Amino acid sequence: MNAGVAEIEKLLHDYRNWLKDRTTLREVNGSWVEITTPYLDRHNDALQIYARRENGGFVLTDDSYTIHDLEASGCTLSTEKRHDLLRMTLNGFGVKLNNEALEVHATAENFPVRKHYLIQAMLAVNDLFYLAKPVIENLFLEDVIAWLDANDVRYTPRVKFPGISGYDQFFDFVIPKSRRQPERILQAITSPARDKAQSFIHAWNDTRPTRPRESKAFAVLNDNEQPVAGGVIEAFRNYEIRPVLWSNRGEVVTELAA
Repeated sequence: MNAGVAEIEKLLHDYRNWLKDRTTLREVNGSWVEITTPYLDRHNDALQIYARRENGGFVLTDDSYTIHDLEASGCTLSTEKRHDLLRMTLNGFGVKLNNEALEVHATAENFPVRKHYLIQAMLAVNDLFYLAKPVIENLFLEDVIAWLDANDVRYTPRVKFPGISGYDQFFDFVIPKSRRQPERILQAITSPARDKAQSFIHAWNDTRPTRPRESKAFAVLNDNEQPVAGGVIEAFRNYEIRPVLWSNRGEVVTELAA
């Protein structure tokens, strides 16, 4: 049974309360404010960003945390392909790379949206480049792109749609409507865990009322290194998102290529 508007509105209300209740502030180094968010990195530590006034507005930064953490784990951004993927990912959020720091500039009016974009960029870059083992050469998103191309699936990468929350939500791929299939939205999830599932579920629920009624969402889940937890798969199904294990990707080729 499809979720109604009232149910989705309640979920979004609960989500906003969760964000507010679990966000803390602390002044550091005189001019900077440290913002601790409820979003978790792959170490299960809360993501932190920093903000200060600058030129009549604000600058927000991750203070190089995202890139340095990946490099410390053995995942370098040394190839042209990885730099291209990094730039494509950051551009989708309107985030710039300042040396090795992820950074955005904001006004008082758009501060919440810019903060949202920076946090989403940190999560996306971490998920894009984190490799379970440093010896693995291919990135999961590269694999998904190659798979779509090999099967002649028409898609637009790194698409953003407005949500009913007022925030834009970002998706890895959108496959346009055809005569046989509706619009299909795909998210490639490198490390499928509960927080990643919750993030995509929220993004899709926020966006779904603004998309064509028949649009479908797919979560492409990397199970190369370890099985995906049953709870993650069930959570997607509960919100009418089709979970696609990478090992079973052949099952949806016809549906995506149509």
